[in-house]
Amino acid sequence: MFYRLTFFGLTLFKLTLFELTIFKLMALKLTSCKLFTFIVTLCSAFLLFSTPSLAFADTATRSLASNGERFLGKHLLDKNISENDGLISSLPVTDLPKTDLPLNKLQVGAAQFDEYLPLLEGKRVTLVVNQSSSVKSSNAQSSQSKPSHLVDALLSRNINVVSIMSPEHGFRGKAGAGERVDNDVDIKTGLPIHSLYGKTKKPTDNMLANTDILVFDIQDVGVRFYTYLSTLHYVLEAAANAQIPVIVLDRPNPNGAFIDGPILQPDYASFVGMHAIPVLHGMTLGELALMIVGEQWIKVPALAKSNQAEQSEEKQKAYQAQITVVPVANYNKQMPYSLPIAPSPNLPNDAAIALYPTLCFFEGTDVSIGRGTALPFQLIGHPVVALGDESINVAANEAAPSPKHNNTTLKAKLLAGNPITGLDIDVLISAYAEFEKHDVTFFTRPEFFDKLAGTDSLRQAIIAGKTSQQIQASWAEGLAAFKHQRLPYLLYPIASSESPELPELPSSVESSTSVDKNTGIEHGASIGIASATDTETDRGPGQGNAL
Repeated sequence: MFYRLTFFGLTLFKLTLFELTIFKLMALKLTSCKLFTFIVTLCSAFLLFSTPSLAFADTATRSLASNGERFLGKHLLDKNISENDGLISSLPVTDLPKTDLPLNKLQVGAAQFDEYLPLLEGKRVTLVVNQSSSVKSSNAQSSQSKPSHLVDALLSRNINVVSIMSPEHGFRGKAGAGERVDNDVDIKTGLPIHSLYGKTKKPTDNMLANTDILVFDIQDVGVRFYTYLSTLHYVLEAAANAQIPVIVLDRPNPNGAFIDGPILQPDYASFVGMHAIPVLHGMTLGELALMIVGEQWIKVPALAKSNQAEQSEEKQKAYQAQITVVPVANYNKQMPYSLPIAPSPNLPNDAAIALYPTLCFFEGTDVSIGRGTALPFQLIGHPVVALGDESINVAANEAAPSPKHNNTTLKAKLLAGNPITGLDIDVLISAYAEFEKHDVTFFTRPEFFDKLAGTDSLRQAIIAGKTSQQIQASWAEGLAAFKHQRLPYLLYPIASSESPELPELPSSVESSTSVDKNTGIEHGASIGIASATDTETDRGPGQGNAL
């Protein structure tokens, strides 16, 4: 029903714009010269508002039903589904421009109230949110309209919000990296706040006892070790066990144009990396939610006790994750997106967010990345080893209660003026070389560095003196397989550079699916029961924070 309404609405919108163009041109006093202009303009208008816009609308709203719930944007098909059962069209793959529609046309999932409010009416709703869960009214015409928090927006619409769950940094996003967040009560609304960072990372049965439906709305930065993704994983897992539907209100990925880094290996899984994806995955949390469920990465203990194939169909369906994703409107992954609210205390601006994928690796070394300064994740420095010409003082603050090299002066290099985009391994290699010259230990927390990388091969390659080109070449096969694997879960058009080169995929990947080489979409997979081995590794004190 949602698909039909959305498709019908966009069709009317397209026709309206087309007809207005015709009427406006017909109002002109056409001369023989103007007649030619009229015909050319008419053809241009038709091309502008024809198939591509509808193709994108179809991509963003297509769905498959499972156990009475929608899998919005889910592109997996069972082998037995016939054409009459509603086979879905292929995902657009094209040479996208760097910018698409103006940013004020972009609309996050939370702002599209008509898409999800009907699912919340008469239900007891728990929100998984933080300070980034800000939303403007869906009918706001001005970019100056004042946003409100999703909690307030839903309460003002008479939605029965019964509780709040918060990730690392807490509901208001003020707790320092790795700082334990306790349960609390929201002063403004009186709602209980259950912390999902600290002693408890996964919603408990008691937390969910009064909940009919969960809504997840948190801004991510598109990096595997940013822990909001791990929180999403545990929310989906707990909800599947409790048979509670989940709605993910999607938001853009500010690093969505990049896919890079090693694929996480199972032995290095932890809360800063739970999934077999690269460091920069180029996906939104909505897409990753679909992938987590579709790839059966969440654990359902009731089905783990015996062979899944022996389970009754009814029992399997009982533990199937029920998920709805409301995609971002008018968005593609090549669009620049400046976050309106800092997603965490040490990522205060666009430069820090762009540098974060590279600089976070230094958390496993003796190098400071600016925690405890005015430029977190915008510099590299050390009190002894000169990594640059700037002198920067380090002092504990609210965002960094216990910063590395506290109360010292760093010999630092500022990176914010010309920020790195994507992943730059040369920054790590050159810093390691400077430490070697001064005979100072670089990898002070090698185990944590390996958790961030998802493998020990990156650390070993740096020690061995390999070049960045050699290191990145070692990831090529894994990245090609990942690009193929993620295709069924993508909700937004991708650039041709993001499309996998199917002939180069490992034979093990090609043999497991039937691939349409024109679209890159795999067929033959099915929506399965959400179960997988538990990948969390407990972190010791002061370890594991990556935000």
